[in-house]
Amino acid sequence: MSGVHHRLSRDLGLGGAIMMGLGSMIGTGVFVGIGIAAGVTGPAVVLAIALAALVATCNALSSAQLAASHPVSGGTYEYGYRYLDPRLGFTAGWMFLCAKSASAATAALGFAGYALPLVGGRPEAMPYVAVGAATLFTLLVLGGIRRSSWINIAIVSVTLVALGGFILFGTPPALATGGANWTPFFEPRGESAASVFLYATALMFVAFTGYGRIATLGEEVREPQRTIPRAIIVTLVVTAALYIGVAAVVVGSVGSAGFADAPVRQATTLQIAATAMGSPTLALLVAIGAITAMLGVLLNLILGLSRVVLAMGRRGDIPPLFGRVARDGAEPAPAVILVGVLVAGLASIGSVETVWAFSAFTVLIYYAITNLAALRLPAERRLYPRWIPLVGLAACLFLAFWVSVEIWALGLGLIGAGLLFKALAPYLWKRAAG
Repeated sequence: MSGVHHRLSRDLGLGGAIMMGLGSMIGTGVFVGIGIAAGVTGPAVVLAIALAALVATCNALSSAQLAASHPVSGGTYEYGYRYLDPRLGFTAGWMFLCAKSASAATAALGFAGYALPLVGGRPEAMPYVAVGAATLFTLLVLGGIRRSSWINIAIVSVTLVALGGFILFGTPPALATGGANWTPFFEPRGESAASVFLYATALMFVAFTGYGRIATLGEEVREPQRTIPRAIIVTLVVTAALYIGVAAVVVGSVGSAGFADAPVRQATTLQIAATAMGSPTLALLVAIGAITAMLGVLLNLILGLSRVVLAMGRRGDIPPLFGRVARDGAEPAPAVILVGVLVAGLASIGSVETVWAFSAFTVLIYYAITNLAALRLPAERRLYPRWIPLVGLAACLFLAFWVSVEIWALGLGLIGAGLLFKALAPYLWKRAAG
């Protein structure tokens, strides 16, 4: 088709790529996930975060060397096709879309949950505000990756200041309690300590998966062979340190028992901790940081999802219309619009209660395929030892099935439905064209 480009322009440097990763990772995980995991496993949430970070490190290194070897949009969807099997590639893309569309809607709802009390809004308005946020950020992404990058940098900067303030002002109350809030270290809520700890680890793993957004933007960064691995590793290290610091302050200052029954639906667990410390100013700072963080996650998820849709459209796994790019190579407009409509639709009816566990299962399957693809890299393109993707693969498959039976059964059902759709797609497109 005349005037249609099939490659995106490379506008992102190392700093922009790092901030994109931070914008994806520092959001729902720190403002909601830590509270959920602390309510599940008690003070051991700090250890769960560390273990999740180690698993994520293996996945990050696998993602980094795959993205450096094959720097195109689509992430593991493309790696699965190139190094494994079309069905595994499709499954990776399908799992990514399932998990992250719901996560983007949750981020929009989380933004609404934190923003409405500040302006005196009613909780019933949450879906409408969330849909408005999803629509606005879809329009911003349509403006181009360069403009989106600058907006993301502003958002992440405010969030980092808010979380830094939370750690700084929350540390004295945490130290004042001594070790009282840290015992017993494992607090199983009606189940064995090991099972709830592994479940909490799986939940916290989701918080570290934003670095995958850097890989999905592989076609838009300069010098991808050097930039992508560096950006992923720096993003992961900064996020792990920040998460552990926040969790230590939360547990040390207010304990973990209160989070077992925290109002997760409104996604305000860190604000609860700040309020319990007796500092209205800190609670306000956390609310502002949460608002910017949720918007950052929403922006980056729309960006990353649209690139996977673009890649799937190019291969014909979804209608080829979504594989088209704007004339100037700036934005895959049809893919962005589709993602925006999907996220806004989910936000209009969504809830944060089960999305986190569902995201854990689907993302762990996604990264299991990532590690499997990394094992198939030719020796001359391998940046790291083979044991790294082996450990990552085993850990992902192991943790995936510590979520509830209902969640992983639904996930497996969606994989089957997706593969059936893929098998029928050529006939559907042929009939549509004829």
